[in-house]
Amino acid sequence: MIDRYTRPEMAAVWAEEEKLRLWLEVELLALEALAERGEIPYEVPVQLRAHARVNVERMRAIEREVGHDVIAFVSSVTEKCGPEGRYMHLGLTSSDVLDTAFAVQLGRAADLLIQGATELADAIRVQAQMHRGTVMVGRTHGIHAEPITFGVKLAGWYTEMRRNVRRLEAAATAVRFGKISGAVGTFAHLAPEIEAFVCRRLGLQPEPVATQVVPRDRHAQFFTTLAIVAGSVERFATEIRHLQRSEVREAEEPFTGGQKGSSAMPHKRNPVLCENVTGLARLLRAYAGAALEDIALWHERDISHSSVERVIAPDATIALHFMLHRMSGTVRGLVVHTGAMAANLERSRGAVFSEAVLLALVRKGVARDQAYRWVQRAGLRALEGADFRIEVAQDADITRHISAAELAELFDLRHQLRYEEELFQRAFGGE
Repeated sequence: MIDRYTRPEMAAVWAEEEKLRLWLEVELLALEALAERGEIPYEVPVQLRAHARVNVERMRAIEREVGHDVIAFVSSVTEKCGPEGRYMHLGLTSSDVLDTAFAVQLGRAADLLIQGATELADAIRVQAQMHRGTVMVGRTHGIHAEPITFGVKLAGWYTEMRRNVRRLEAAATAVRFGKISGAVGTFAHLAPEIEAFVCRRLGLQPEPVATQVVPRDRHAQFFTTLAIVAGSVERFATEIRHLQRSEVREAEEPFTGGQKGSSAMPHKRNPVLCENVTGLARLLRAYAGAALEDIALWHERDISHSSVERVIAPDATIALHFMLHRMSGTVRGLVVHTGAMAANLERSRGAVFSEAVLLALVRKGVARDQAYRWVQRAGLRALEGADFRIEVAQDADITRHISAAELAELFDLRHQLRYEEELFQRAFGGE
């Protein structure tokens, strides 16, 4: 992922030196477990922990010669460790080190994503509470439907993000599994207690039955979860983009004092922040597809998944982390034009109350199809510029069944939105 999208805390998770430090920690913990069991001298892990060091450049030089990253890693670490170095990687296979360290990285990345998703939910909650009672038109198919409030719209976003937090927590649990069970997962050279020791010290669970690798269904769950969360962020961004259109202009993303929207047209204030996260969501969906392809490996393992994960793991987590923080800032700084919301609601000239009139006629005993034709007749005239309320009030078929006082109640916004408080209670509880 290019640098402009990388926040430093997530970059630290995927730094090359950090990855190799985790590899070394797995190696050293395995030796400490062996020493506790009396299978190697006690001083071996003590000496190696004191003297073993990661040397990225030296490792790369060796890797150019041997063509194997873990061999190069072990060789570079043990060059200056004396005779104790021979115990390094004792009984381990490469994936014992790689997958166990990878689980730690994914878990740390997940923690940052959970924090980012929680911050976005909190930003949405603040705006939702601020816009209780801010009336606007609800749209379906992009067309005026019935009145809602902007607060209710945002309350829906909030509940979705809280679901996403729980999804991320479940995905983090799914990938926090390590394995130290050897080349085909049978513990042929190390006892299961070694695996239990290493995983416990790293905050992981032992994979119940591994092959040479941790099964990739776990990772597929993780990356598909990231794609779902990105889809939610994209949904919010798409809504803001639509609301910012010149013909609508009910809300718009923040625009800083010195910002310029177009190289050619000085008047422009484009929704570039939201467009940016919309594009990144497409990448997350592609990465999820790649992770799903990684589930089916040959027999006890091949390495077709390895090259994929080296790309998608840092890229997907970095991209989503950026998206969450960008959308949090966008929501916090959202400019809401309540006057435009009220004016746009009125543009339908009362037609947004058509269902209320329809249902009132049905309750009065009119056949639904007949009532629909009468109300639609008035509604279509409203689309041509007439006032729906006047059309209804002057329609003899309708007024034969509904009095003027009853019609006035049908056009009452307070009645339409009387359950807003219950919706807020559902979304926020006692908040």
